[in-house]
Amino acid sequence: MNYESSITAEAADSVPTDLSGAAADKSRVSRPVVLIGIGIIGLLLAIAAYVVLTSDDGVGAGDDNAQAPVVTVVAPGKTTVEGVISAPGTLAARREMPVGVVGEGGRVVSVPVDAGDWVRQGQVLAVIDRSVQSQQAQAQSAQIGVAKADAQLAQANLDRALQLVERGFVSKADVDRLTATRDSANARVQVAEAQLRELRARAARLNIVAPAAGLLLERNVEPGQTVSAGTPSLFRIARGGEMEMLAQLSQEQIAVLGQGVAATVVPTGSSKSFTGQVWQVSPVIDPQNRQGIARVALSYAPELRPGGFATAEIKSGTVVATILPESSVLADSEGSYVYIVSDEKKAERRAIKTGMVTPDGIVVTEGLNGSEQIVLRAGGFLTEGEAVSPKMLEDS
Repeated sequence: MNYESSITAEAADSVPTDLSGAAADKSRVSRPVVLIGIGIIGLLLAIAAYVVLTSDDGVGAGDDNAQAPVVTVVAPGKTTVEGVISAPGTLAARREMPVGVVGEGGRVVSVPVDAGDWVRQGQVLAVIDRSVQSQQAQAQSAQIGVAKADAQLAQANLDRALQLVERGFVSKADVDRLTATRDSANARVQVAEAQLRELRARAARLNIVAPAAGLLLERNVEPGQTVSAGTPSLFRIARGGEMEMLAQLSQEQIAVLGQGVAATVVPTGSSKSFTGQVWQVSPVIDPQNRQGIARVALSYAPELRPGGFATAEIKSGTVVATILPESSVLADSEGSYVYIVSDEKKAERRAIKTGMVTPDGIVVTEGLNGSEQIVLRAGGFLTEGEAVSPKMLEDS
């Protein structure tokens, strides 16, 4: 019993002694680590303070553009531009003449021409049956013979009476009556002859003839067809074969055009161009679409078919203006605009008014004087007031 108690006591006394030693060893190890951590934290704080101080000094010195995007700019200036207006339109005969029935009409017996033929003035285009008119003319011709016979008889009676009046066998009253009869007979002859000429003229109008030389555009009649004065035109003729283009232009474009301006016309579907000139500018503007018509005179060519579409390039004189590449010109609901670089090297929006499009670019008629630095590309990614770093195109 005494032996076990002594063992227990020795074990109890030895345990506290070991724990206190371990705590002391741990304390001696952790103290240098803490000091090292504090040193590292202080060093990091010092570095951070230095970076903040140096960056503040740089920004304060006005180095905002160090991080600004680089944009290519141009200073376009101004140049003399030959004005060219591109306009769509339709082809037509310059002087189109519809040809219809002049007389009372009838049945068509022959049509010796066809569309596409060249006809001369007075050439017969169609013939209408005239059998009735021929018989009427023959009857009237016989009436002239009757009237002439009556006139000759009246003249003979008057001559005999004049011979007898000298002998006193015929009174002057009888002579006056016979003279009147002679004059009436002569008048009936003239009336009959006039009626014959009328019948012949009516019969001649049964030949439908060309009123002028030119190109036959349409034939709307066939042999056997019955026509009358109310029938629509049977033929359409382009006088002299002259053609024209009816170019549709805006009100602004019409204002700068005049007669005699040169133009080049290209029919749709053809690579061939034809030269002409504006011979008439519409004196009115269509209130529905605010457009006017410029009529471009053209000589005949097989490719110029009336009713077809074409495009005209009309010279409108020269102007002094700024020309910009298409990449510089932007547009939105407010209109066309460009970005220019201000003296503070910031993007600034500038509203412009554009004109014609040339092979060199877009003509700017209003908004620029040509000395500005204009952003060449990527203007759509900029915002107004954004700092930029401009670089001239020549240096890129």
